[in-house]
Amino acid sequence: MSKSTSSLWVSDIQLSRKQELKLSKKGISFKVIEQRRQTRLKNEELKRRIIVDNARSEIDNLTQKEIKLIGPILYWAEGGKKDRSLVRFANSDPEMIKFMMNYFRKVCKVPEHKFRGYIHIHPHLDHKKAENYWSKITRIPLKRFYKTYRKTNIASKHSRDNLPLGTLEIYICSTELFLKISGWVQGIFKAY
Repeated sequence: MSKSTSSLWVSDIQLSRKQELKLSKKGISFKVIEQRRQTRLKNEELKRRIIVDNARSEIDNLTQKEIKLIGPILYWAEGGKKDRSLVRFANSDPEMIKFMMNYFRKVCKVPEHKFRGYIHIHPHLDHKKAENYWSKITRIPLKRFYKTYRKTNIASKHSRDNLPLGTLEIYICSTELFLKISGWVQGIFKAY
């Protein structure tokens, strides 16, 4: 029964001071408050999950052309743009890294020996674990990783454990690929 219906039915009932006090205490007990909070959180999570699942179902398999459009835009957002002889993409999200590795391999046709990995991680974290993790995600052998950068970043000095596996940079030494990606980005901007 809804609260509004029950409220309507009992609105004429007068409670004694003792009854009001008992109901008041019942409503503010830690256990009751925690139960309400847990129910509210569970309901909110369910609503969010429905939205995410519905949105996910709107995306079908991506075509090569769609990947060719998405890759340069992600690169333009997260990649290096200053050194024209180097394609450099950095991120801490393994799904983003997997997508870009797929883009570089399948769309850009980058030969395997061209890939390098470079990890940035806080010095107190397990850099060996991070190296193995990113090597597995990228399928770049550890021997083609640069020495892991282990230094505290001033900007993130107080939030030192939010990236337990650090951030990975994918390096590809290729002026031609850098220029191609730049051209694809310009083409996308021109086309819209």
